[in-house]
Amino acid sequence: MTYRQNRTSIYDRLQSDGVFTWDHIDGEEYALASVIPLSDELHRQLHEAALGLSRLFKKTLKIVQQNDQLLLQLGIPEAALETVKLSMKSEAPTVVGRFDFANTPEGLKMLELNSDSPTSVVEAYYVNGVVCDHYGYTNPNRDCGGHIEEAFSSVFREYQEQGYACESIFFTALGWHEEDAGTTRYLLQQSKLPGRFIDLSSLRVYEDRLCALEGEEHVPVDMLYRLHALEKLAMETDTDGYPTGAHALDLVARRKTAIINPPEAFIVQSKAFQALVWGLHEAGEFYTAEEHALIQTYMLPTYLENKFIGRASYVTKPIYGREGGGVTIFDQEGDCAAKDEGEYYWEQPMVYQQFAEMERICVETLKGETEGYLLWGTFIMGGQPSAVVARLGNRITDNNAYFLPIRCEKD
Repeated sequence: MTYRQNRTSIYDRLQSDGVFTWDHIDGEEYALASVIPLSDELHRQLHEAALGLSRLFKKTLKIVQQNDQLLLQLGIPEAALETVKLSMKSEAPTVVGRFDFANTPEGLKMLELNSDSPTSVVEAYYVNGVVCDHYGYTNPNRDCGGHIEEAFSSVFREYQEQGYACESIFFTALGWHEEDAGTTRYLLQQSKLPGRFIDLSSLRVYEDRLCALEGEEHVPVDMLYRLHALEKLAMETDTDGYPTGAHALDLVARRKTAIINPPEAFIVQSKAFQALVWGLHEAGEFYTAEEHALIQTYMLPTYLENKFIGRASYVTKPIYGREGGGVTIFDQEGDCAAKDEGEYYWEQPMVYQQFAEMERICVETLKGETEGYLLWGTFIMGGQPSAVVARLGNRITDNNAYFLPIRCEKD
């Protein structure tokens, strides 16, 4: 079969089952029918790094969580200050998170942690298996199927133990956004929680409760999974200017609504948090010898000021940027080597991070042989390292990067 025939066979099946419908985005191919191998050793390293860094980030989180000045320096909006102080007992700082890594000539290096509202979930946990089945390959994520249910069950129990009402459960995203809504519905299905999906536009603050508007009825929301960034929620207002988002966060802070991911996950989403970790590491403080070794092995030097001019190539990143938005790559002389062309996130404070060269590979697409840079993602699901996902894009991995299925190398 040709590439096009294989692709049609795979993604027509996925379209018909209704779980994954965004194999094209904005008319362009997004999900590939090419498959690349994942070695046992790289798989082990991806899991080791994700687990170790997750626990290290949670340890660090505890020292900043009660320090308002430090939280503000990390970019936490004032409206969210009290909310992010809520703490969970898990060893991980998030329920559903994804570390992104570059496999560089110097080894595996973590670029960021998507701890607040990560996507690529359906691709990693469902689509990758369908693609592997089509070709007769072994799916590296074959043992991860139950991790989502375990993660949501665990956070549900913890909220119950903390005394939250957990009767009325909703999962929400922008209903018009095919990927976000589809990802959220998939998580709802896999979580096995007795919840229902609601469009983000149907959420209301009513009589000092966060509510879901169903017809004419305001249904109080006890627990909410939201594929919606906390920094965006903090700034949202009604048409009359009322700060609905800030009020919603206040309701969370007062324990009237439980949210997933938990509020503390938003702290480690900040790339300034990486600068804090690296600063403590360079000072030789706080961490054990094993933790210092973990940081040195898997993290990149990251600062709130430019310490790379004349020394090394580097990247500037907005502290809450997503999908490569607002990212610029510079050579060691400070000349621009690549720049995001999008309009978002440029107004945010930036971090300076040592540049990490990603693998460059060539795969078949509908456009023919296509060369790109490979980004590896590892999910941390309920505190355990879980499914792996690969993206192929430009030097700056943006929203147009391909989803690239993976298989076990020994096939």
